[in-house]
Amino acid sequence: MRNKKGFTLIELMLVVIILGILVAMVVPRLVGRGEQARKQAAYADINSNLALALDLFELDNGKYPEKLEDLLKDPGESKAANWNGPYLKRKAVDPWGKEYNYRSPGQHNNDYDLYSYGADGVEGGGDDITNWEEEAAE
Repeated sequence: MRNKKGFTLIELMLVVIILGILVAMVVPRLVGRGEQARKQAAYADINSNLALALDLFELDNGKYPEKLEDLLKDPGESKAANWNGPYLKRKAVDPWGKEYNYRSPGQHNNDYDLYSYGADGVEGGGDDITNWEEEAAE
């Protein structure tokens, strides 16, 4: 009898079938997770990272900045007498590559409104992420 030094065609086919079954079970669960992760990242930026930077600016200067860019560079003595920044390391961009929207004083909050229009980039498109609506990022 000869020594076997390889796999038979049936053994290879069984491995391919098993891998196919595993892929068929796992891939559908992972599809759509990218968009969910982007929504969660935007929610964290708005309600934690950017909110903290804005609150630090307000503690130093007694008021919130006029625009988010003021967190990156000193807007001048007349606007921020006690500027101790930069409060952000880089420009505030949402996970879809668009700048976050900021308004102070806010229309929904007394201090400021901070929001992203989400993937579609359109206000009210159903995927907006804001600091005034309490929603758990899906």
